[in-house]
Amino acid sequence: MRFLTLKALLLLGLSLLLSACASSVTPPARYMLPSSPAVNAPVQPQATLKVSAPRLAHYLDVDGIVMQLDDIALNEAREHQWAESIGRQLERSLRVHLAHELPTIQVVREEINAPSGPTLQLEIDQFQGRYDGVAVASGQWQLRSTSNELLTMKSFTAETELNEDGYPALVRSLGESWASIAGQIAHQLRQGNFFE
Repeated sequence: MRFLTLKALLLLGLSLLLSACASSVTPPARYMLPSSPAVNAPVQPQATLKVSAPRLAHYLDVDGIVMQLDDIALNEAREHQWAESIGRQLERSLRVHLAHELPTIQVVREEINAPSGPTLQLEIDQFQGRYDGVAVASGQWQLRSTSNELLTMKSFTAETELNEDGYPALVRSLGESWASIAGQIAHQLRQGNFFE
């Protein structure tokens, strides 16, 4: 009887200890890309540009922020995660930046019923921190006509040095790299005269 009581007390103590450990687990930090510039809708848009959701490399389509540890090793952070799918954040940020850079163009999501216009599609190969203290983003974009004809296709890349160590600095630098890419795309769209 005494042995059973002692065993029961030990089990109770162990379960209390485990529940205390479990309740003290800190939830992961969650991050959003930095805010994009405020944009006013064009007064009389001359054309419409539809932006489709980007296709991400499989290793990027995860909750954790990706860090490249050396030339071949990647790590998805467990304690530092995106607050929302990174694909959705990138698409929304790109639309806002393009609307800012192309003030006479109505920039909308592809799914929205809007006047016909070309569609911008992106494939993202890299969107991660790198072991040398750089936030890198790269991939390619293509512009397709309303009949799905390829109008142009270009590669993009941007690298931004981190100002300090840590995931908040990495997320801010990734945001800067993405804003730079949006600027590159807007410039190339203007040069191509696709909206005249």
